[in-house]
Order: sequence, then structure tokens, then C-alpha cells
Amino acid sequence: MQKTDYQIIDKNDSRKLTEFLCREGQLLLPMVELITQAEMAVDKVIEVTGRAAIEAVLTLSAQELAGPKHPGKKAGDITWYGRQDTSIPISDRKLRVAKPRLRHKGKRADKEIDIPAYQAILASSSLGRRILDILMKGISTRNYRAVVPDMAETVAVSKSNISREFIGSSEQTLRELCERRFDGKDILIVYIDCIQFGGIHVIAALGVDSAGNKCVLGIREGASENATVVKDLLTDLVARGLDTSRRRLFVIDGSKALRKAIDEVFGRDNPVQRCRNHKMRNVVAYLPDERKADVQAAMKAAFKLETNDGIAKLKKLSKWLAHEYPSAASSLLEGLDEMFTINRLGLPGTLRRSLGSTNAIESPYSGVRSKTGRVTRWRDRQMALRWTASALVSIEKRMRRIMGYQQLWMLEAALKESETEKTLAAKERVA
Repeated sequence: MQKTDYQIIDKNDSRKLTEFLCREGQLLLPMVELITQAEMAVDKVIEVTGRAAIEAVLTLSAQELAGPKHPGKKAGDITWYGRQDTSIPISDRKLRVAKPRLRHKGKRADKEIDIPAYQAILASSSLGRRILDILMKGISTRNYRAVVPDMAETVAVSKSNISREFIGSSEQTLRELCERRFDGKDILIVYIDCIQFGGIHVIAALGVDSAGNKCVLGIREGASENATVVKDLLTDLVARGLDTSRRRLFVIDGSKALRKAIDEVFGRDNPVQRCRNHKMRNVVAYLPDERKADVQAAMKAAFKLETNDGIAKLKKLSKWLAHEYPSAASSLLEGLDEMFTINRLGLPGTLRRSLGSTNAIESPYSGVRSKTGRVTRWRDRQMALRWTASALVSIEKRMRRIMGYQQLWMLEAALKESETEKTLAAKERVA
């Protein structure tokens, strides 16, 4: 029986989900997996998640009047006064929810204040259909990141309130990501690549342990070609416990600045594999369309050969390209030795496919782009960092182990063998 990676929430206890939706309303909302063909399953999701989403909207609406709840002395003329069970009409059904209660302080303490969103839903019969449509949209895509903002705007909860909730949450997520410790964590592989939002670049490092499990190590604002940025990122990883004495494999996008920073921070003894997909894209970018497929196929074939044979094939291909496409030939030869690092380590084909490119980090990046697709304007670099951190941390929970993880012991053995050979050679020189 296949193991699921989600939990069933008791329909009578949606408070935790409600609090989560309020806190993470703009982005980190739950992904729900269900069989949509079963009408009962859809109704159940609407009942559970719909209740939590509406309660989150009602809470946001109440916050616009009374401000967020704070422990201790109550400030302002309006105060929170518990919750009340009630029902909300949703198209052809009614949904039981817990509505926040607000009251005036002082002499008017007995006068309860209406929640604007609740009154709007009761006053308009068309809002029920609209809310149901929004819920169904979330169910059909299995993505609830848009549900709370859409529902809140439907009943006139201000965007600024929703935005403030998300900014505070995402700032905390970014801070926690940048403070992660790696003491004693056996990171065997480090992938480094860059993602771009408009004109803003964010570089991220993804670690893989000896069991093949992935974790986000850190992010920095800036391009991988910026030597200062990449060195700061790697130095920070070391400061947070990533052991420099442990030999590991680095898989990078091909930036010279990245290679230089790795040598300076971790030493020259760590093998570096440059992404073959980046290399192929760079080379074929200089070619006409009718040449691209043939050259790409020749490069893929060469990467499967043993190191010396593969390099010889690509040098021969470069000589052929040099007559008509000198820029493509030059691009092909640049950093050629690092294209075959994993071949040189004697790794099997399955593991080479995982380690021959930065796909392990580019795949989460596609999830980041999906989660940030609604953003039309990036106000500043901090905003890009917050969104990237929030999306990566959310996606990290569902990351699978890298392909060929069963053979990672071979990589670990190759790294230790090279280290032992170096130690023996040093002893011989001393003798």
C-alpha cells in the first residue's frame, strides 16, 4: 500500500488549519491530495478546508477593526471577545464555522461589533456561489495558495492586511532558513544554481546527504557570476557548521566565480562537476536551428564515454564547429575537464544522470516559479529573498531523494579513496 505524505484533519477541529491559513495566507497554504471523481471526497474537502479558509477570512476581517490579537493588556477601543459558532451559506449548502466576536471597551462593552466579511456574505446571495467557485478552483488544482486571498478580496478584506500577514511570516521563514545549523550533518553533495525574478538574481545551495535526502542550505541575493556573493554564501554555510574537512562533490551551473569561491572556502581538493545541461544550452545558443539537435546529441553521447574518450570526442567536435561557428567551438572547450568529473570518479550511469546537471535544484526552482507566478512586480531584493525562502522551505517537505541514491556509497568511497591517496603521497614526499 502506497504511503501518503499528508494527514487527515478532524472536521471538528479546524482551528489549527485556520490559524495556519491566517498566518500563511498568501503562499504557504496546504496542498490537498484527493480523488476528485468521488463526490464525497470533494464535499469533505470543502467542509474541512472551506471552514478553515472562511474562518481565516473572518479573522482577517476582524483584524482590520481590532488589530491582531496580543497577549497582555488590550489596546484600542475595540477588543476581541471569543468566538461564536454560526453558519455561512455557500451556494446550495450551509457551512458551520466559528466566527470571531468583537466588542467595544468601557461603557459600550455590551454592544457587539459586526464582522464586515461575515455581514457581506450574509447580505449577498451571489457571494456564496463565488466562494464555492474559489474553493472548487483550489480543489481542482490541488493548490490552496490563492484561496484565502481571493476569498478575502471577495468580501472586501483589504489586500494590505493579507500582505502584512504574509510579510511577517515570510520574514520569519527567511530568518530561520538563514540560521539553520549543519553541525554533524553528513552533506555529501552540494548543488548551486541561480534563479531570476525580473532583474533580481537569487542564488541557492542545496545539500544532499549520504542517504540521498535533500535540504536547502542557504540563499543569497545576487548572481552566481558575482564572486563576492557566492563566497559570502559558502562562507556562511561553513559558519553554520558545514565541515570544510569533509571532502564532497560540488555540482554547479558553470560559473567561474563559483569554482573560485569553492576553492577558496573549501579547498582545491573537492571535485567540481559542471552542469552539462547548462553547457549544452550555451553551445547550441551559437548555432542555427538546423545544427542544434545534431550537436546536442553528439555532446550527450560523448558524456557517456570514459573520460579520455569523451574529451577527445568533444575536442574533435569543437574543431569541426570552429570553421563556421567559432563561438560555439570556444564555448564547448571552456571548462571541458569539469564536464567529466563524475566519469573520472568511476560512478555508474544512474548516478551520473543525477550528478551531471543541476536538475536537483532546478526542479525545486520550477516550484518556486509556480508559487511566485502571481507576483507582477518585485519591489525590492528582500521581497525576492522572502518569496524564494518561503517557496523553497514549503517545497523541501516534498523533495524526494536523488535518483540513484542507493549507489551514493560509491561516490563516498571514491571521495575517501582520493583523500587517502593524497595523504599517502604527502607522506612519501616527506619521507
